Amino acid sequence: MKPDASPTARALLALELIQAGPGMTADRIADKLGVSERAARRYVGILREAGIPIESVRGPYGGYRLGRGLRLPPLTFTAEEALGLVMAVLDGHHDAGDPTDPVGNALGKIMRALPGPVAAQAEAVRRTTAPAPDRAAARPDPAITTTLVRACSSHRRVRLGYRSEAGSQERAIEVDPWAVVVRHGRWYLLCWSHVADARRAYRIDRVRGVEVLDADFSPPADLDPVATLEEHLAVGWEYDVEVVIDAPVDAVARCLPRALGRLEPLDAETTRLVGSTSNPVWYAEQLVTIPAAYRIVRCPEVQEAARVLGRRLLGAGEHP
Repeated sequence: MKPDASPTARALLALELIQAGPGMTADRIADKLGVSERAARRYVGILREAGIPIESVRGPYGGYRLGRGLRLPPLTFTAEEALGLVMAVLDGHHDAGDPTDPVGNALGKIMRALPGPVAAQAEAVRRTTAPAPDRAAARPDPAITTTLVRACSSHRRVRLGYRSEAGSQERAIEVDPWAVVVRHGRWYLLCWSHVADARRAYRIDRVRGVEVLDADFSPPADLDPVATLEEHLAVGWEYDVEVVIDAPVDAVARCLPRALGRLEPLDAETTRLVGSTSNPVWYAEQLVTIPAAYRIVRCPEVQEAARVLGRRLLGAGEHP
């Protein structure tokens, strides 16, 4: 504890200790804050005068704990906990019951602040729910993500320590961070790479470190981060694909993911799809959702995958 910290600041630190550990005694608060036990009791008095319901429980298992009431105590979250809660909402969190996890710890604070009946129901859900993990999800480090989000907002260039897909090497990359985008459980940094001199989308779970630089930048005007990311992820793969579809472009756009590629109207009733893929089987399976006739005019690998899929579908419809 800094010697010049005000009593109010110490009182808030005492509140954090009581929130984190119901049953916290005055001598333990004093030890944690580096003050006398008398001073610790004074900080609890300051909190009570501010309307925060702190109860005293006597006995060997007693101590201070937050009471239930209409005036709820303020919640103090770290940046890592706050972002962890946002990430949990966006892509589902599977360690919400672990108090050592940032999200689990933050949820515990919320539980302790809720009125008794509400907290009991919420805690029952928290303890008994068994979420199925999304094996495709890759949650990045919250602290790194926080730094990147701030750099996007302040338009500051950053230097990334980026790990390769194989994980065998790490390289330094300077980028102008445009936006952080969550797509199917994966977190991407959409940016302009000064190393590649081109637009790039980097997986944030592969970023090992971030350094914010002094240089500023201006992001593209009217940037649509989600659409731009989808378009970027549809190009540059191993197999180039072209498909002609007997349907208007608006109708096709409603049933195909943008990651398949770019849609172009050939005329009012015909659309061309141009994209690329590293997985011809997956690409052929996505095309099946088109509610119209189509022809794969380029990419022998996707053509063969479509033929195999077609034979399988025909076989499924045959009577024994």
